[in-house]
Amino acid sequence: MTTKPTPDVPIDAPTAERIAHAIATLGEAGVVERATALLAGLNAGDEFLLSVGGRHAQGILDGAPPLYWPELWGARAFLYAWNDTAAQAVRAGLGNQAWRVREMCARVVAERSLELAETLRPLLTDDVARVRAAAARALGAVGEASDKELLANLFRDPEIDVRRGAEQATKQLTTRFAAPQ
Repeated sequence: MTTKPTPDVPIDAPTAERIAHAIATLGEAGVVERATALLAGLNAGDEFLLSVGGRHAQGILDGAPPLYWPELWGARAFLYAWNDTAAQAVRAGLGNQAWRVREMCARVVAERSLELAETLRPLLTDDVARVRAAAARALGAVGEASDKELLANLFRDPEIDVRRGAEQATKQLTTRFAAPQ
């Protein structure tokens, strides 16, 4: 049996439009609450899943294995909807077993300027290059000047995206902590 998409949820629209629709329907606090539930591995309702996951979420509602996708979509929603009640969920998401969730949570840390540098630092040695790169970029946004030493270790990483992320982060830290003239 196929679950029919809710007509109100524009599941083929871009993510930003779907989440804007959810905000218009549930309010920003409601979206944050449900996204936090998804990131924690909880059910936030079919309609909300469609709002954050779009057409792919319809597949899950039709019986495809969810894997880590709902958690990832919950984290991604924080790029569009936010309040500080989500910070703890993002911190926990940085330790998620799914690399895509860790990567997205690092992006949220950078976007929301969350003071989670201590939690990001261990991700600089993550097994997954995309997580290392995202952690480096996030550390550029929220880290300390001394983090340039940690980032320097990534300049020899075998993956070019990690090296680029470390270079960008180092430049950002240099700018952020430059002495005023």
